[in-house]
Amino acid sequence: MTRTTYAQIQAKKLLNDCGLDEITGLEMDLFIAGLDAIMIEDELANCDGKIIFGSSKTVIKVNSKIQFPERKRFVASHEVGHLIMHKNMQLPDDTFANFNIIAGMEKALANGKQELEANEFASELLMPEKLFLQEAKGKSFSPLLIKQLAGRFKTSLTATVFRYLQLDLHPICLVFIENGKVKYWKKSDDLNVWFGGYTKLAPPFNSVAMEYIQNEYDFVYTLEEKAQTINKSTWFNLKENDDDSDFHEYCIPTKRYKTILSILWED
Repeated sequence: MTRTTYAQIQAKKLLNDCGLDEITGLEMDLFIAGLDAIMIEDELANCDGKIIFGSSKTVIKVNSKIQFPERKRFVASHEVGHLIMHKNMQLPDDTFANFNIIAGMEKALANGKQELEANEFASELLMPEKLFLQEAKGKSFSPLLIKQLAGRFKTSLTATVFRYLQLDLHPICLVFIENGKVKYWKKSDDLNVWFGGYTKLAPPFNSVAMEYIQNEYDFVYTLEEKAQTINKSTWFNLKENDDDSDFHEYCIPTKRYKTILSILWED
């Protein structure tokens, strides 16, 4: 059973107040204009997004150098979360790291609580729980499913996987790797495994993640091959008398930022 957070309640309320079930078909600048704010795409030197609370208008800036429109939508929605929940608070500019935190990991960042709330708000706004469950429930987890869900809601693969974990649809484990080191990991409550001691270290030498690091974060596998079979012991510690078994590993690399999101699961 998933817990509804304050941020998700606020996103649902905003959709309801706007008379909308979803905003998938809307351009973000028009949606934000309807909130009496202004969205501008601009070249931002050291951040992906920022919000400027003015005396009469609020301005949301999204880095025009972001390559993928799906990520721009999430950045804009994240800033809308700040607009709704954190008005007139002192907030830092939003860097790449801010958009890649999930519950339990927010302590890794200054202002982590506000950034987590903005991410949860954006996830609910772009991928409403009721609609996401309708699209995903009862379907086997796979890279193809994540791609289909991302296409349906116009979201990035990373944001879609985070939402999938949040809604606890199938037991998975997410491992976030930055600059060749494991930064954090999070698993579904009902995935009964013991994660190996890789935090702040390089991923295991025989993992798919290590292949991507050795390949300079370029894509290694085609969609049909992205779910590679690995041993459970590759990433997880085996309990006493616990037999090794097959798991799957699917990696989403981001070459620009030298990050990898590794997804681990068993059938």
